[in-house]
Amino acid sequence: MRKENLKLMGYRRENGRIGVRNHVVIIPVDDLSNAAAEGVAHLVRGTMAIPHPYGRLQFGEDLELTFRTLIGTGRNPNVAAAIVIGIEPNWTERIVQGIAETGKPVEGFSIERSGDLKTVEAAARRAVQFVQWASELKREPFELGELVVSAKCGESDTTLGLASNPAVGRVLERLVDAGATAIFGETSEITGAEDIVASQAATPEVAEKFMRAFRSYQEFIKSQGVDLLGSQPTQGNIRGGLSTIEEKALGNIQKIGRNKVQSVLAPAEEPKGPGLHFMDSSSAAAEMVTLCAAAGSVVHFFATGQGNVVGNPIVPVIKLCANPVTVRTMSEHIDVDLSDMLKLKLSLDEAADKLMEVLVRTVNGRLTAAEVLRHDEFVLTKLYRSA
Repeated sequence: MRKENLKLMGYRRENGRIGVRNHVVIIPVDDLSNAAAEGVAHLVRGTMAIPHPYGRLQFGEDLELTFRTLIGTGRNPNVAAAIVIGIEPNWTERIVQGIAETGKPVEGFSIERSGDLKTVEAAARRAVQFVQWASELKREPFELGELVVSAKCGESDTTLGLASNPAVGRVLERLVDAGATAIFGETSEITGAEDIVASQAATPEVAEKFMRAFRSYQEFIKSQGVDLLGSQPTQGNIRGGLSTIEEKALGNIQKIGRNKVQSVLAPAEEPKGPGLHFMDSSSAAAEMVTLCAAAGSVVHFFATGQGNVVGNPIVPVIKLCANPVTVRTMSEHIDVDLSDMLKLKLSLDEAADKLMEVLVRTVNGRLTAAEVLRHDEFVLTKLYRSA
């Protein structure tokens, strides 16, 4: 599938970036504001509330990460407009201003001295205006190099390293060659293959920053006096034939292909330019996808072996699988069946062609399996306990 033959249609936002969905989101600043946010979403068709359990009595980098994730979610090009609801005005306004930098419509409401009912009424009135405005936005053609995508794997087994992840890697090579931006991460799940990732860094400085992030993770685990055995590899990984974290890691990194790693990102940090970027991130599926969405990814590739079902509220998650048992027993969750790769009926480039075809259809509006099945997992990454 040649890039010049691709017909991509998306929503060009006020800051020039391209989205492939057109959501109006209701973002609660904190757990206390979930009810009001969901109240607005129940009242106004075409809005989506994104509840979460945090946002109170956090501090330091943990609080900054929560802000970065909530702001990034609103900034994502798949979001046309945003309503922000918080218990008090200062933090609400901070998130509003972060989203407003993109130029998109956003407004904040605080519950203090108003209560839920008045807040819901005022926010719902504004949400109606945002939805009607967004409903008239039109898709327009754009180039492949304008995409920002991300990739993760989950419920890993031997088929990921043999087939699914190499297919993702070949697609990311094509996208990066076209000028696109791609994000990968999962710091814990590259243990044993960290030297290979470092060797693909674009510069010695990027390699050293990557190794610092990796070593910091290893030191944190040791500081807790725990052993990851049983968590890495997971019980599902072991059932799927992966005996060690090193074996899992060597399969995991196949999805970066031969791309050079251009930078090392903090969790939920937006890439500063095109190419492949490593995000120092959780390996938990919903957390990782949430962080990628906050960093600006508009489509996520998720390779699975044993059958992970994760989705995201604002970013379509394309599931691909080469395990014939999973494809048969969990077919409603799989967007791209690559099991013919294991039968030598499908080459790596042909598998990449299949994935590219589904990418184009998804970009142009086709709903993924996770979207249809209402898998709207939004999980904030928390660094340490609250005050």
